[in-house]
Order: sequence, then structure tokens, then C-alpha cells
Amino acid sequence: MPVFAANLTMMFNEWAFLDRFDAAAEAGFAAVEYLFPYEATPEAIAERLARNNLQQALFNLPPGDWTAGERGIAALPGRFDALKADVERALDYAAATGVRRLHLMAGIADPHDEDAASCYRRSVTYAAGRLAEKGIDLLLEPINGRNMPGYFLNDFAAAERLIAECGLPNLKLQFDIYHRQIIHGDVTMALRRLLPITGHIQIASVPSRNEPDGEELNYPYLFGEIDRLGYDGFIGCEYVPRGHTLDGLGWFKPFARS
Repeated sequence: MPVFAANLTMMFNEWAFLDRFDAAAEAGFAAVEYLFPYEATPEAIAERLARNNLQQALFNLPPGDWTAGERGIAALPGRFDALKADVERALDYAAATGVRRLHLMAGIADPHDEDAASCYRRSVTYAAGRLAEKGIDLLLEPINGRNMPGYFLNDFAAAERLIAECGLPNLKLQFDIYHRQIIHGDVTMALRRLLPITGHIQIASVPSRNEPDGEELNYPYLFGEIDRLGYDGFIGCEYVPRGHTLDGLGWFKPFARS
């Protein structure tokens, strides 16, 4: 049965960030994820995880200057020293939370630009190597251009190709079903083919990015397929509730921790 991780950046926004851990656990989640932990201390997050017997499924390495429009710096020439510092900062939080997978955002850059592509490969190779020393997987996530125009890694085939070319055992795909459907479609066949290199799955309805209980995708079928394929990782609930978070958890009741 899938193990779902509440995304505390998008869900449970009725509570302050640290209180979302308590709310998610009370709602029956056994794991959590979020985009960035860096406004809270590692110790404060570790305490909430321990208090609620929650697993930390995933978070992102620092993204650069988010308020200025940066969405990662891995593909940005001239930012390699900053990226190395960001890896160390993320590792401090990883040590406190026990997380075993981190996502590296590529940034806003032209995927056909040779300098950007070279910088991205260098950043990925460095980050994966440093994380491997700590037993942590590095994840790459293709993101659709509708939600994030100009994002460098906007194609699943490109991510698959880079993972194969690097040949690093801890470099894996972050398979966001929402992004996959928008970019390419063909979700089920892609899951069957790409699951061996997949380190994390995320979900949301398409096109509205709400609860996974309607619209284009048949999530009950997809959950069954993920089980049949033998996936034993987390499924991150990276969706925006239509209303109050708790009111939209009907889909989750069969999976909730008692």
C-alpha cells in the first residue's frame, strides 16, 4: 500500500509551518515533505518529526533567490561555489531530519544552451557525489513549462538520459505525475518504464493541481499500478487543497495511519 507524505508547503496552510507537522500526523499521515525547510532550524524540525513519529520523505536543496524569481541555480553559470555551499546547508538539515532523498532544482535556463547544460551536469555530479557520502539520493524532477516557464529540466527523456549518462547509483528521477501528464501524458507506461530509476513520486489532479480525486487522471488505478510495480518509496501529496485541507482528505482515508 502506498505511503503518502503530506506536502507541508502546499497543504495544512491553515497552520504555521511547524504546527503543520502536528496537523498532518493527526490527520493520519506517516510522512511529510515540503519545498524548503530553511526558515526553521534543523533542531525545531527534528523535534516535530520525533514528537509526531513522522518520517521526512523529501525536501529541496536551497533554490537561490526565490523571491527574485530564481528556481534553482544548478544550471546557472557562475554559481557553482554557491551551489556547493547550498549542498552543505541542506546536509545540515538532512542530518537532523534523517531524510534519505533531496531534490536539486535546475533553475531558469535554456536547455539548449551549452554553458547551462555543462554547468548543470557539473552541479548534478558534484551534488550526487557529496550526498552519496551521507547515504542520500539526489533527485532530478522535470517540471512543466506552464507552472514554471523557462525551467531548464522540462523533459522526462532529458532527465532519463542524464541519469543514465552519469551512472551514479544515488542519482534518481523524481516522478511527479502532475508534471508528467502536462508535459507528455502516457503516465502509466512511463511509470512502468521509469520506475527502476525513480526515487520519489508526487501527485496532484490535472489540470487544477488539487486533491487527487478527479479531473483527467484515474488515481485509484494509478495507485494500484504503483503497488503492482513494487514501488516501496513515498508518494508526495504536492497539491493545493481546494478549500480547507482537512475537508479534502476523503481520498486519503483508506490510507491514513490509525
